[in-house]
Amino acid sequence: MFSIIIPTFNNLNYVKILLSSLKKNSAQNHEIIFHVNEGSDGTLDYLNKNNLKYTFSKNNVGLCTGTNLAASKSSSKYILYSHDDMYFCPGWDTVLENEIKCLQTKAFYISATMIEKNGGHIQLDCGSNFKDFDEKKLLNKFNKINYFDYQGTHWAPHLIHKEYWDKIGGFSEEFNPGIGSDPDLNMKLWKAGVRIFKGLSKFRVYHFGSIVLRKRKNFIRNKGTKTFLIKWGVSPTFFVKHFLKGGVFKQGKIVCKKFDGTLDEPNKNIFFIIDLIFCKAKLIYYKIFKF
Repeated sequence: MFSIIIPTFNNLNYVKILLSSLKKNSAQNHEIIFHVNEGSDGTLDYLNKNNLKYTFSKNNVGLCTGTNLAASKSSSKYILYSHDDMYFCPGWDTVLENEIKCLQTKAFYISATMIEKNGGHIQLDCGSNFKDFDEKKLLNKFNKINYFDYQGTHWAPHLIHKEYWDKIGGFSEEFNPGIGSDPDLNMKLWKAGVRIFKGLSKFRVYHFGSIVLRKRKNFIRNKGTKTFLIKWGVSPTFFVKHFLKGGVFKQGKIVCKKFDGTLDEPNKNIFFIIDLIFCKAKLIYYKIFKF
């Protein structure tokens, strides 16, 4: 039913955990398409042996380009983008299918509730890496912790109708290797008329937490905030706060508001104006000093 798009960069041990979770915990068979950046750790051999679809680049082309390449091979109505270091909990696809039926529209952005050791929406220690991952503990506890459907999501894994994915052109490749690409995708969807940005409580994944970024000290980070500001005239924080009414990080944990329906245009109150002035001042600074 879904095309699950997964960019990966020499992360085979986590890819195996991800694929295992999809095999065991999915109610339906889904199309799985990887983009393999480099693949020098045996990822290519593993995908070939298991007859899995993928696109490939000899060098790391970045999350945005890799995702777009893999998504171009999709044959489903729905694009589900996922990190390669996530474990999908039981019932995830049934929850999504039921939500799509209820919404009765193609104009949506739906994502999961992330469970992490030290952050995410729900904090639960089931391991910090593939070596100490406690799958048994996760399966025993993941659905016993109360949470709620939340407003203004801009996190992965996320589901978008293929029609809207094609309409906005997927991820913007100027955000490679990836930082800032999620809010940019959301802004493009907003401009295309999407007003449902909903995180589902019962769609749950365990996230090991940006493994590629954490394990490579010399990993190149793009200046996503600057790129977003110059492109849209406001910062990602401004967009998430005033347009999406989204969650914020507090002490490493994501704190969100309960979902209360379709979003409206932002309320242009004094707080909006003050925050906008700061954005415009920073934008002028960037343009003058070409920082």
